[in-house]
Amino acid sequence: MRFLMMVKAPENSGPPPKELMDAMGKLAEESFKSGEMIETGGLGPTVSGSRVRLTGGKITVTDGPFTEAKEVFGGYAVFELKSKEEAVERTRRFMELHHKHWPGWEGETEIRPMFSMQHLPAAAK
Repeated sequence: MRFLMMVKAPENSGPPPKELMDAMGKLAEESFKSGEMIETGGLGPTVSGSRVRLTGGKITVTDGPFTEAKEVFGGYAVFELKSKEEAVERTRRFMELHHKHWPGWEGETEIRPMFSMQHLPAAAK
């Protein structure tokens, strides 16, 4: 089953320490080699993004930065794993690296199962 892990933290946390980046690189390399990690990446700041919203039958576009956002998604990873428990354990290891190499950093990683068109009921296709 595929899982999307999204890292959320205050946008102005500053750049991660080199030690953390090195440790995450090693963890990512191991995960890619084992075939568990499919994709990973970081996201640019909200100042370079836009939101497209449909509400009340009207589509609006808002360019960043988004003042109401206290925390933003800063990165993501896609894993192919056997269970949600396995996804939680992989995420725990990732967050332990932050705790060890970036004292004082606070954030969270949201884990969500991913579904493809094949998972939709026939009527929705």
